[in-house]
Amino acid sequence: MAIPRAAKTQRRTRIQEEKEEIILEAALDVFSVNGFRGTTIDQIAEVAGMSKPNLLYYFRTKEAIHRALIDRVLFTWLEPLRAFDANGNPESEIRSYIRRKLEMARDFPRESRLFANEMLQGAPHVEDELRGPLKALVDEKAEVIRAWAATGKITKCDPYHLIFSIWSTTQHYADFDVQVRAVLGQEHAGEGRFEDAARYLEQLFVDGLGIRRS
Repeated sequence: MAIPRAAKTQRRTRIQEEKEEIILEAALDVFSVNGFRGTTIDQIAEVAGMSKPNLLYYFRTKEAIHRALIDRVLFTWLEPLRAFDANGNPESEIRSYIRRKLEMARDFPRESRLFANEMLQGAPHVEDELRGPLKALVDEKAEVIRAWAATGKITKCDPYHLIFSIWSTTQHYADFDVQVRAVLGQEHAGEGRFEDAARYLEQLFVDGLGIRRS
């Protein structure tokens, strides 16, 4: 995990923590629009409202800022999957996972675009995370899904592609929000679109997995 430069040199004060948050918020705005390659330290400093030398006191490089953001996004993004409970009811677990992922699409669209941009570039900054902690977590939850299928609680399926399908269908509402709202039209493009999506996706996956509704 990337550590701010200030944290390496001395004990961080409240002001330092606040400055780091300002920088990270500004960087999230810029990276989510321009991607890593299209973003400069000068752009981040301008949005953060501070000088470039001041910004570099807290983060030595653009890469360090980007990695700090990616680490934060991965931790947040994977929290719903960590909560996937092997002892839970499959219907409740699937429904809960879909809704939490849609809530994140609604509440964290910049973070979703940041991560999508990183993937489109070939994940040059986080491949170690994808092959390490992320893969380990998905492997663990794939075994949960296999166990449900083995005991007849759900239809037998490929657990990895099930997880990928939930990721893609829910994050669509963050990464392609402009398209979604344009196609739905004014009447259906309000905040209720996320509830509509949740109901549809719950039905799609619950029915597709042959889960008996409780």
